[in-house]
Amino acid sequence: MEKVKCLIIGSGPAGYTAAIYAARAGLSPMLYTGPEPGGQLMITNDVENYPGYPDGRNGPEMMEDFRKQAERFETVIRNEKIVKVDFTGPIHKVWSEPGNEIQSPTIIIATGASAKWLGIPGEHELEKKGVSACAVCDGYFFRKQKVAIVGGGDTAAEESTYLAKICSEVHLLVRRDEMRASKIMQERVLNTPNLIVHWNTSPEEVLGTDGVEGVRVRNNKTGEISTLDVTGFFVAIGHNPNTDIFKDWLELDESGYIKAVPGRSFTNIPGVFASGDAQDKIYRQAVTAAGTGCMAALDAERYLVETGL
Repeated sequence: MEKVKCLIIGSGPAGYTAAIYAARAGLSPMLYTGPEPGGQLMITNDVENYPGYPDGRNGPEMMEDFRKQAERFETVIRNEKIVKVDFTGPIHKVWSEPGNEIQSPTIIIATGASAKWLGIPGEHELEKKGVSACAVCDGYFFRKQKVAIVGGGDTAAEESTYLAKICSEVHLLVRRDEMRASKIMQERVLNTPNLIVHWNTSPEEVLGTDGVEGVRVRNNKTGEISTLDVTGFFVAIGHNPNTDIFKDWLELDESGYIKAVPGRSFTNIPGVFASGDAQDKIYRQAVTAAGTGCMAALDAERYLVETGL
């Protein structure tokens, strides 16, 4: 059994930023990376919208930069997964996958969210080669090109209209005969000239070898198979927050995201703070995740001062 002042669950921009701030505040944090060290940026080739990197940065390399900075301030980093928590009492307990118990008065959650995928041929083979789950992150690389995006909710509507501003043609694949998006978002989609909606259409396969060369689609009513000539394919069918182990302790919304006090990182459990995509289903950007990681560390520091723990 180990005792630490501040335990961070999860890595990525939120976790590593929390570690940097907590370490500089003298909290001697311990960080458990989880099963996907670095988070979703590990599947992002080029990051060009993060401040401080004027020439852009490869996603995995950026996360290595974050990790090194956290280690520079003597953050203890464990490449393990936390599988069980007990948030009763002022000293919280967690258990790692090998069975080690760690106790801490402050817990910062930075477990993120994972994009939902379709599971069709070519999808993962061409990931980072034209297949993406984030239009805001990767859309710029497809400017003036033809792309396809699948989804029917607000995220798909928002991302397809975003792509339409920079791409020559956007094909929105809606698998039903209606969208789940809000009325105003549907109106924006239908009123965008270079955004073509394909109703009752499901992607069957992403085509290409070293990059996306097209998408084979099926009409769900007629069964007709056709091919869209596109160089980019975006999946916008939602995300799953990685919060299952907290559901018996923390207040979650209907989608599983942690409910935090607006403008703060506080959860319903004193000493437990939420950061990054585990509590953010709106922005989901590296820079906003890093910002909430900073907030969580500062809140944890103040909590320790106020409680004397």
